[in-house]
Amino acid sequence: MARQADLYKVLGVDRKASQDEVKKAYRKLAREYHPDRNPDDARAEERFKEISAAYDVLGDADKRKEYDRGGIGAFGGAPGGPGFDQSSFGDILSNLFGGGPGGAPGAGRRGRPRPDRGRDLEAEVSLSFDQAISGTQVPLTLTMSAPCPTCHGTGAKPPSSPNVCPRCQGRGIESQGQGLFSISQPCSRCHGTGTIIDDPCPTCGGSGQTQQARRLRVNIPAGVREGSRVRIAGKGEEGRNGGPNGDLYVVTRVRPSPIFRRKGDHVEVEVPLTIPEALRGAQVDVPTLSGRKTLRVPAGTRHGTVQRLRGEGPPRLGGKGAGDIHYRFVIDVPSTLSAEQSELIDKLSETMNGSNPRERLFVGVGEQA
Repeated sequence: MARQADLYKVLGVDRKASQDEVKKAYRKLAREYHPDRNPDDARAEERFKEISAAYDVLGDADKRKEYDRGGIGAFGGAPGGPGFDQSSFGDILSNLFGGGPGGAPGAGRRGRPRPDRGRDLEAEVSLSFDQAISGTQVPLTLTMSAPCPTCHGTGAKPPSSPNVCPRCQGRGIESQGQGLFSISQPCSRCHGTGTIIDDPCPTCGGSGQTQQARRLRVNIPAGVREGSRVRIAGKGEEGRNGGPNGDLYVVTRVRPSPIFRRKGDHVEVEVPLTIPEALRGAQVDVPTLSGRKTLRVPAGTRHGTVQRLRGEGPPRLGGKGAGDIHYRFVIDVPSTLSAEQSELIDKLSETMNGSNPRERLFVGVGEQA
């Protein structure tokens, strides 16, 4: 028989990798190729089996040493060759498909289903700008899978209950002989659950789950912005067979403010100034997120000048202080002038000696090199 794949290559690690590095590589690959994430991908399922079998050897320090010495022949040498151990290979497959702790995917020994974590859920909430800044509590109605109220999740019509699968005797797996090897796989009768339902529940059709509306109130922390994703632990779908609940992720949609514009961790306010205020300077009142303050506008302030109030902006998520408020001054130029205003502007122009601020743009233009 041809030599089997190198287990280190299966997990994508070097032969000198530490046990911790082996474990990290396995976990990453197992998440990627897990059957629950690839329900219709037979190739992914086979890859998952390879990864699990490889980790069963390399994840155990003693088995790894034996493998490195060529002692586990099912993965490192030909059957019947030096060091070949059929019982070791059987243990690996048994652990992988249900004979060991945890049982087959979805099932444990003697028909006890494996606890499964509930699905994560996602919902959107609409907030005003003020709610996003200060935090709030919002009501939510979610439709999710939950244990059937009639059969309480068993899938069997009360008062009956699921029976132990007669084909696999509740183990959730069955073996098929292939030459020298006995390959284990999920039971074709119970599909790995270890139980069969003779009289399905009329409410859920034997699935043990129904779609149910659930009302709750969730706390939105201060400082969220458009598109923030808030995790509410344990508020997703209920776990099955005693497994933990999933999480709820709340995505915030924030309505714009007529005054403040969000810019990352900060907010910006546009503050109009009259021409005299910009020329002579002034004390102007400006809005803050909690009231108002007075700013000093220096004489000769130009259009677009920005002043900053540090730490007066929105709170940062995670309690890491607050952003700033940026006040951007814009010169308010009237579109029309009264006769009196026009006369005063002419006098102002005369007092400024008719200076042309654009003259410097033409310095050197037309001169010979």
